[in-house]
Amino acid sequence: MAVIRVALAGRAYDVVIEQGVLARLAEAAAPFLHSYQPGRAVPVVADRTVQALHGDALAASLAAAGLEAAWFVVEPGEAAKSWAVLEKLCDWLLGLGVTRKDHVLALGGGVVGDLVGFAAAILKRGVGFIQLPTTLLAQVDSSVGGKTAINTAAGKNLIGAFHQPALVLIDPAVLASLPDREMRAGYAEVLKYGLLGDATFFAWLEAHGSEVLARDGQALEHAIATSVAMKARIVAADERETADLRALLNLGHTFGHALEAETGFSDCLLHGEAVALGMVLAARYSARRGALGAADAARVARAVAGAGLPAELGALGLSCKAAALIAHMRHDKKAEGATLPFVLLRRLGEAHVARDVDLEDLAAFLDAELEGASA
Repeated sequence: MAVIRVALAGRAYDVVIEQGVLARLAEAAAPFLHSYQPGRAVPVVADRTVQALHGDALAASLAAAGLEAAWFVVEPGEAAKSWAVLEKLCDWLLGLGVTRKDHVLALGGGVVGDLVGFAAAILKRGVGFIQLPTTLLAQVDSSVGGKTAINTAAGKNLIGAFHQPALVLIDPAVLASLPDREMRAGYAEVLKYGLLGDATFFAWLEAHGSEVLARDGQALEHAIATSVAMKARIVAADERETADLRALLNLGHTFGHALEAETGFSDCLLHGEAVALGMVLAARYSARRGALGAADAARVARAVAGAGLPAELGALGLSCKAAALIAHMRHDKKAEGATLPFVLLRRLGEAHVARDVDLEDLAAFLDAELEGASA
């Protein structure tokens, strides 16, 4: 078990990492559920798949404490992060009489966490919520830090708010039911933490990544706790990404979001898969600029490919040119006027934000990668 404090002034909260914690939810979250007694149902949002897998355990825990769950169920996938679903969720919560003293439970992956977090941010100008992440990606990344959002036709996560959870309960045991592809996608974010700020952790993952992916309890808990602790430190130092520190968490994301957009934000390319390939591209482009050794760029690609994640842009079979990907990047929320900031690598374990990327050079690099030739 590990308890990691996200140290924000006036809004600090704990991230609890414990095998089986979901089954004792009512006990672990007791300080945040007292407003529901007596007789008020606790609002829980989940996607249909997660409710089928873990809904009974959550409901049983609440029932043991004399509480009842009220369910708002969404369909799995990014389509749930929409204006239409957000409106229905807000109306449902208002219908339940949710107040600013209440807490809404978000049971699921990053989609559910983002949707619930944003609804909580805007409902009555801010109600509480608790993250119960059920995917590795959500456990190590999206459940911590307070970024909430929905998608629009213009792009992913363009409408959102910073709204920190009151508590995050991470149960590694729920990952036993996670499909292998989703597990690998989440592992990409774990690799990210090593690459952006901890070369020792990256080396540990090179040696023990297969154990993490196999859901070995000790290795999995170490990977989750190390990742969460790093994110907690970064969020505490730069909560709203006003400095370049939190921006480092976007390693692989500018490339990755463009690839997601080009593939229609579909199951053709999961978010974690896009980030994994984005990190390879960031490493190779860093090497092209002379900031990172070619051997280290190759090491990144090996770590990604070794985890069963996409490491070659040409292998995706996209029919577009680099210009299309760069056009998607210009719509990214991280774009700054005419400037596209990129998180690149100086060495393994040391990332930086580059605002001097020549887009013509970037286009030449991406076109070569699309043709299957590593730069």
